[in-house]
Amino acid sequence: MYLIDSHCHLNFDGLAQRLPEVFDKMAENQVRQALAISVSRDSFAEVLAIAEAHEHVYATVGIHPDREDAAEFSFDELCAHAQHPKVAAIGETGLDYHWCSGDLAWQHRRFITHIEAAKASGLPLVIHTRKSADDTLALMREHGAERAVMHCFAEDVRVAKIALDLGYYLSFSGIVTFKNAADVQEAARYCPADRLLVETDAPFLAPVPYRGKPNEPAYVRHTAEFVATLRGESLATVMQNTCDNFYRLFDKVSPSALLAV
Repeated sequence: MYLIDSHCHLNFDGLAQRLPEVFDKMAENQVRQALAISVSRDSFAEVLAIAEAHEHVYATVGIHPDREDAAEFSFDELCAHAQHPKVAAIGETGLDYHWCSGDLAWQHRRFITHIEAAKASGLPLVIHTRKSADDTLALMREHGAERAVMHCFAEDVRVAKIALDLGYYLSFSGIVTFKNAADVQEAARYCPADRLLVETDAPFLAPVPYRGKPNEPAYVRHTAEFVATLRGESLATVMQNTCDNFYRLFDKVSPSALLAV
């Protein structure tokens, strides 16, 4: 039995410089694979290089919604990059009304381009939404987003139900372990076993007992243990279900491409 970190930023400062140690700590905690997330044109090149160099790491391609002036990928570029054997998803993409305000037509256009590229390429979407859940899900419904994970799910059961009814997955980060996260904890209990994922979003949002410190993929074990207790399940059950769900959603990822232990 093992775990998969379904969302981390291995190219970010604090992780990129110490990958051998990061991978050793993953192995010690039964974390055998990781999905390295792209948020910009530059970061795509970085995460793809990491994925190409390490069998147990896969990458995504996408532009984060937090900067209007970010260099874009065109629809054709997203589709071309999606053909790479180590690119398993489109994203991180979505809407963010926390960091961005005013006329956000540019953000909606960027998101729609990613949705269309995911449909054309057959890859799932990795969705970022902050203070924008209803608009995010409305755009996904309107433009026929077929497969997706709501990354770092930090909403309540109402939003969880909408996403689940659309066929999407929910991924829980260290936020679910925080004392003030009652709504997120309720959503984690509500989530069906076949739609549940766990992640770190490393180097951000470290779970208890590391809250406030730099996060890393090994710490997804703490999130999984907390979710198991929350749901009245064994850690082994959460491990099995989240792995099965990961491979079903990110079906380009090979279960045989595991971190050696």
